[in-house]
Amino acid sequence: RRGIGSDPRIGHSFLYAGPGYGGSCFPKDVRALHATAESLGVDFGILREVEAANERQKSVPVSKLRALIDRLDGSLDGVSVALWGLAFKPNTDDIRDAPALTVIAELLEAGADVRLYDPVAALPTGMFDAVTVCGEPYEATAGADVLVLLTEWTEFRNVDPALLGMRRPLIVDARNVLDAETLAEHGFTVASIGRPLNNPA
Repeated sequence: RRGIGSDPRIGHSFLYAGPGYGGSCFPKDVRALHATAESLGVDFGILREVEAANERQKSVPVSKLRALIDRLDGSLDGVSVALWGLAFKPNTDDIRDAPALTVIAELLEAGADVRLYDPVAALPTGMFDAVTVCGEPYEATAGADVLVLLTEWTEFRNVDPALLGMRRPLIVDARNVLDAETLAEHGFTVASIGRPLNNPA
């Protein structure tokens, strides 16, 4: 990120590790550009790979969650998962193509119990009826086996480990915003994107 972002034509702003991009603009624009290229007989392979890579990245949080659970009993069936963040980015209620939607679907399919908190965004009526929507972040984590952070809202950056109230000290930080060292001091294992486990023992 430092190397590529040092080129002023690129910059650092959109090079953060995470669970993929979403929203209404970038996914639509990539698909539109790809369709235009195909209509003109141009094989724009890099755009196919961008879309494919982004879809794969949306599943990374669940893969990391599975790896944490595998250290214990290996099954997500009945596991209580607290999700912090639904919107595709902070400061919006937009959930179009949000990575959280893929994560929720995969967790429910695996039999997990999903408890969701987002300060602004909401699930449309009828979408994922099995998800419990919580009114505040620590309500979602109370009794949870794993916390998965999917949107980098400011209020998530200063977690009080004493208030999490989790049954197991396991966290997947898909935005790399948590203080993993402090959490490790409180016994939490944090899996991030592109970083080693903070507490691998």
